[in-house]
Amino acid sequence: MPHYLYLVRHGEQQDAEYGVPDGPLSPRGRRQAHAIADRLSGVPFTGAWTSPLERAMETANIMTERMPSIEPQPSALLMDCIPSGPTADMPHAFESFFGSVTPEQIEAGEAQMADAVAEWMTPAMEDRHDLLITHNFVIGWFVRETFGAARWRWMGINQANCGLTIIRVRSSKPPVLITFNDLGHLPVELRTGMSVEQPY
Repeated sequence: MPHYLYLVRHGEQQDAEYGVPDGPLSPRGRRQAHAIADRLSGVPFTGAWTSPLERAMETANIMTERMPSIEPQPSALLMDCIPSGPTADMPHAFESFFGSVTPEQIEAGEAQMADAVAEWMTPAMEDRHDLLITHNFVIGWFVRETFGAARWRWMGINQANCGLTIIRVRSSKPPVLITFNDLGHLPVELRTGMSVEQPY
């Protein structure tokens, strides 16, 4: 049976550029959340979950205003995290990222994402359309898992604020990436959160 995961990164956070770890959405982030809600309003969602961090919860609440049929449930499995640590095959250019990351953070992130994959990337017995409102690194890990890529490969897989990624989970074949970081619902001035400038 078809099982689709709709992965949405939270809207732009207020004062995120100042290194604030969590907080409410900026005015632009709220507009992004309205836009992704309009984009997904026709999807027959079976379930919806959100990271319990404030920026994701507010995104979920705004989406619920436009999509009253969904009731996103907070899940610690969708928290922002470090999905894995450095490996021998990882390019040296990524090593500096881990300078301030502790072994405990890596261990917790690895356990979290193993549980998240087990929870949502398993075949379903009935049609399922699951909405997950989460964070950049979490989405990167789901995409890495879809391709069975090296563990470090979640790094550099960047999703814009309220960008849309869709994965189809299949029972007898590997999962399929249907779309990645689709921004068609966002005008150029609302396309934020990417680490590199995008060729619009």
